[in-house]
Amino acid sequence: MKIQLNRVNDQYLFECTNSQGNSILLDNTSQPNAKGVSPMESVLMAVAACSGIDIISILQKQRQSISSFSAQVEAERVAEEQAKPFRSIEVQFFLEGQVDPQKAWRAAELSFAKYCSVSKTLEPKVHVGFKVVVNGAQVLEQ
Repeated sequence: MKIQLNRVNDQYLFECTNSQGNSILLDNTSQPNAKGVSPMESVLMAVAACSGIDIISILQKQRQSISSFSAQVEAERVAEEQAKPFRSIEVQFFLEGQVDPQKAWRAAELSFAKYCSVSKTLEPKVHVGFKVVVNGAQVLEQ
């Protein structure tokens, strides 16, 4: 895996490009007129996307019909000298469609326990939790 980072302006805007030519913009969001997401926001996005890919893949293999999928991520940071790393991350998944709620919950559990490389990279220093909502109802742990 290889990423190329290039400075775009005379401030803090960077374009990060993967080996397939796909790119995202990262910026210092504490500055006015930021044009990209912060590096820390990109980590939260990566957790949601990584586990989202897992959940959708698992549920498709189980022939569940997902008409809508989204996630919200919240994180708590802690000051350690100059840095402010994450202490905890909570991902809430919202699924709509003909989806068995327990299968959706189990797919999320498998993602975080076994498959999501991003959240596994953050362990054990960062607690990553999740909630699952199917058709407007929160699914409780099995």
